[in-house]
Amino acid sequence: MQSRNPVFGRDATFAREARVDDLEAIYRAPSATATDMGRMTLNDVIVKTGIVFAVLLVGAAIGWQVVSSTGLLMIAMFAGLGLGLANSFARVVRPGMVLAYAAVQGVFVGGISRVYEDFGGPGTVRNAVLGTLVAFAAMLFVYSSGRLRATPKFTRGLIIAGFAYLGVALVSLVAALFGVGGGLGFYGMGGLGILLCLAGVAMATLYLILDFDFIDRGIRNGAPERESWRAAFGLTVTLVWLYLELLRLLAILNRR
Repeated sequence: MQSRNPVFGRDATFAREARVDDLEAIYRAPSATATDMGRMTLNDVIVKTGIVFAVLLVGAAIGWQVVSSTGLLMIAMFAGLGLGLANSFARVVRPGMVLAYAAVQGVFVGGISRVYEDFGGPGTVRNAVLGTLVAFAAMLFVYSSGRLRATPKFTRGLIIAGFAYLGVALVSLVAALFGVGGGLGFYGMGGLGILLCLAGVAMATLYLILDFDFIDRGIRNGAPERESWRAAFGLTVTLVWLYLELLRLLAILNRR
C-alpha cells in the first residue's frame, strides 16, 4: 500500500512496496566497507601522510635555500612548535592546520639541515634521512610482527621518559643561547652530548610504536575518516623528531 504521507510520497523508495526481487538484491549486496561508512582506513592514513610529507618537503626545500640566520631559524622553529601544539590539543582535527604545520616545520627542517650539513660535513643530511627510513621500516616490522606492542606499562614509561627528555632539551636550548657547548647546549659537551643524542634517537624510534598503535586502534574502532589527518600529523611529528635527533648526532660525530 502506498503511503499517504506527503514527505515519504516524494521519494520513490518509500512510495512503492518492496518486491521479492528487491529484497533478494539487498541480501546479496556486499557489506558496506569502512570507506562507504566514512571510517578511517589504512589507505586514508597513507594518502594523508603522503600529502603532509609532500608539503613538508616543499617547505624544507625553501628552508634549505633561504634560512641562513639564527633569527629566521628560531622564528620557524617556534611557529612550528605553536602549530604543533595547536594541532595536538585540537578536539576536531583541521586539515588546513595540519598542512600549515607541515609547511612551517618544513622550513625549519630545511634550514637546520643546511646548518648541520655545514657543521658536520657533506653526507650528514643524506645519512640522517637514510637512518630515519631504516628506523621507520624496522619499527614497522617489529610492530606488525607482534614483537613489540604499546602495552599500558610501555606507553606510560615512554611518555614519562619523553617529557623528561623534553625538559632537558628545553634547558639545553636556553643554555645554547648563552654559548654553552659551542652553541649546541648540553649536546656540545663531549660524551654527555652524544649520550643525550643517543637517548633522543632511541625514544623517537620507540615513539613510532605508539603511533602505529594509535593508527591500528583508530582503524579497528571505526574512527571517522577525518581522523586520518590526525594520524598523519602524529606520524609526521615523530619522524621529524627522529630525523632531527639523528641529524644532530651524525653532525656531532662527524665533527669529532
